[in-house]
Amino acid sequence: MTAVTLDAEPRTVAVVSWKTPVIFTVITVLFALLPLFVPRAGDSTFRLTAGGELLALPNVVVPGTATAWVAVFVAAVVAGAAWALAANRRSVPLWLTAVFAVALIIGFLAWAAAGSKGTLPMIGLLSGALALATPLIFGALGGVIGERAGVVNIAIEAQLLAGAFTAAIVGSATGTPWAGLIAAMVAGVLVALILGVFAITYHVDQVIVGVVLNVLVIGVTTFLFRQVLAPNQATLNTVTPFPVLPIPLLSEIPILGPILFKQTIVVYLMYAVVFVVWYGMYRTRWGLRMRAVGEHPQAADTVGINVARTRYMNVLIAGAIAGMGGAFYTLVSVPRFNPEMTAGAGFIALAAVIFGKWDPIKATLAALLFGFATNLQGVLSVIGSPVPSQFMLMLPYVVTIFAVAGLVGRSRPPAADGEPYIKS
Repeated sequence: MTAVTLDAEPRTVAVVSWKTPVIFTVITVLFALLPLFVPRAGDSTFRLTAGGELLALPNVVVPGTATAWVAVFVAAVVAGAAWALAANRRSVPLWLTAVFAVALIIGFLAWAAAGSKGTLPMIGLLSGALALATPLIFGALGGVIGERAGVVNIAIEAQLLAGAFTAAIVGSATGTPWAGLIAAMVAGVLVALILGVFAITYHVDQVIVGVVLNVLVIGVTTFLFRQVLAPNQATLNTVTPFPVLPIPLLSEIPILGPILFKQTIVVYLMYAVVFVVWYGMYRTRWGLRMRAVGEHPQAADTVGINVARTRYMNVLIAGAIAGMGGAFYTLVSVPRFNPEMTAGAGFIALAAVIFGKWDPIKATLAALLFGFATNLQGVLSVIGSPVPSQFMLMLPYVVTIFAVAGLVGRSRPPAADGEPYIKS
């Protein structure tokens, strides 16, 4: 007879993801080509003050090419650590990814600004990045809320554009940007309501509905701009924007003060919304029910949660938040509406949702990264960087592709995300 031995304990097989170390290695090699084949003579000057701070910090002068090589070394060390972690079946921690990104950013800035006549205004670069990231953050928060409730919000772009259009008209007609901000929220809610009706009530494919809404809002706003706004530019498309409101004392803190506390009221509202969404999602009954219907709607229905009503409520809240992001374009950035002025920001916000693993804080950080990439193109062109303008224009989208493709690790969406719930 042959004895058969059965293991009493089940064996677990750890799945190793090599995606992050591969991406780190590829980016490091590509970045090393800059100082290797295009070395830059001269130093780079980083200005760390914007004026008015309690303590004025001196400029930092570094050799451009040498700093780039130091960044390559740090990135190579981080990439090696990522390979070692993957070999030991461990994930790459977020702080290691942050070290990798910061090292390459500093190295790239030092290389690009080397030998230029002007200094690199770090305060302006970072504060501008925060401002440009604001609509992305609002859109990403709307995406997080919708998808946590089980509804894929491809229509973030439509909600942003509808908010920008409505804010321009109402803000111009009433003469106050506050009315425009409220109207933008209402417009975002209306777009979200259409999404909810088709996706939740009639169980239409959510991705298709979102794409159709994006195309619809682009067409409607462009048509109305040509027929209504353009002929009445002075009365319907000239907005009084929100002014910059420095917070006393806080705005005078070195480095952080001018970046965080010398912004418009929309940015300050964004701080509050990020905290409220994070706290509500993980600390309140509202957040618990939202996550329940997004993970297992049948179980939520069993314990008495109305799945359809919960999803409707969260989709409408998400639309209102995204509408606030759209208002930024016409009430802060440009005091008038232009066709397709969001320029795909809704899709970048959707990428921030995935990059941030459907978490409000991580999605906010991802949106800040994309905002930094967007603002970098303008700053480098001002100081006379040799980087081609075409490359700088595509930089935010390249960062988006790399982030979603390689840096998110093994990201799992809510289990019922995109799945209609049909009560049995």
